[in-house]
Amino acid sequence: MVRKGVLVIIGISAGVAIGIFVASLVFFGIRWYKRHAHLRRCANEQCATTLPIRTNGLGTSIDSSASLSNSITVKGSDYLAKSSQLSWWSRHNKNQLASASGIPRYSYKDIQKATENFTTILGQGSFGPVYKATMPAGGVVAVKVLASNSKQGEREFQTEVSLLGRLHHRNLVNLVGYCVDKGQHMLIYEFMSNGSLANLLYSEEEQVFSWEERLQIALDISHGIEYLHDGAVPPVIHRDLKSANILLDQLMRAKVADFGLSKEEVFDGRNSGLKGTYGYIDPMYISTNSFTTKSDIYSFGIILFELITAIHPHQNLMEYINLAAMSIDGVDEILDKQLVGKCNLDEVRSLASIAHKCLHKAPRKRPSIGEISLAILKIKQSRLTKEDTMSFAGEAYSRAVSRIENQQVELRQMGSINERVTV
Repeated sequence: MVRKGVLVIIGISAGVAIGIFVASLVFFGIRWYKRHAHLRRCANEQCATTLPIRTNGLGTSIDSSASLSNSITVKGSDYLAKSSQLSWWSRHNKNQLASASGIPRYSYKDIQKATENFTTILGQGSFGPVYKATMPAGGVVAVKVLASNSKQGEREFQTEVSLLGRLHHRNLVNLVGYCVDKGQHMLIYEFMSNGSLANLLYSEEEQVFSWEERLQIALDISHGIEYLHDGAVPPVIHRDLKSANILLDQLMRAKVADFGLSKEEVFDGRNSGLKGTYGYIDPMYISTNSFTTKSDIYSFGIILFELITAIHPHQNLMEYINLAAMSIDGVDEILDKQLVGKCNLDEVRSLASIAHKCLHKAPRKRPSIGEISLAILKIKQSRLTKEDTMSFAGEAYSRAVSRIENQQVELRQMGSINERVTV
């Protein structure tokens, strides 16, 4: 009996020990899971802060190219408001940004010397002033300096560096460097000698801006957007397309600029608030707060009408567009006076038709950027075909005239010979 009792006690003790062991495993397992879940959440939040996502829309305007933009700032969620108060520029994020972007980083002294102590200003935008600079290697660049009261802020600065570190296309402005030093944030771009499309269209100085150049600019912009929507992985939505953010090089080739509001087309589960520039914003985005690539298409439609009319969106452009839509040739009435009598009206109407489709109230009925690029290219090819035909006809006429002249010379020479023989 005694032995039986001992065995019972040993069995109970072993059972208790095993129970305690199992309970400990469960306890520490739960703690481990919670800790790693917390770390994953922190990592995700840090990634969201380090590499923001892009979308085109209404809200904070980032006009680094011209002063014509009117921006609307709408407060986002409490989460964004709190996170925006935190400075992302810790030493860890500095190194992460530099390694992720692959874009050269310069010191404040480098930029101060290149800009000759910030003496040559090119323009002023909501981001801050833009200066002309000559780098040590001899290249001319444009330096955007983040103003202390800028609405764009450090988050958009980081977005631009992160995105342009991996986005490269002939119709996107090239970011060649950046500077974070002595409390200053600067972006260094290739120099675009002909400034912004907005400045060219609305400058008080009379400048010759031909229809051929405008058509090519429309095609260039479409190619830049097409790369963002269809070529980038994941797709990128610009979110602030406007004439002030279209820059022109020395050959008048257009490049899309200013990616501070841009986002990658992936769902992050957060409401980022309305962002963009008044006059270019998709009305559907305003009502739904949902931004897609078709919102970029709407903004591009506005730019196309700017190229046709030279009327700024802040000057009731949409009213003119709606009036012109009442008749087939209505766009002729709002054509830029510089183009009157100097362009093919059929081409103007074709481009206006494309622009009208971009502005369709239902986003799903708007064409894709690939379809738009193809349609603009067809207008340009049609023009080139006509020019080639006219040139060929002109050359044929010249050859015929030349042959007649040669024949007349030969006849005169034969007549002269006959006269000498007769004598």
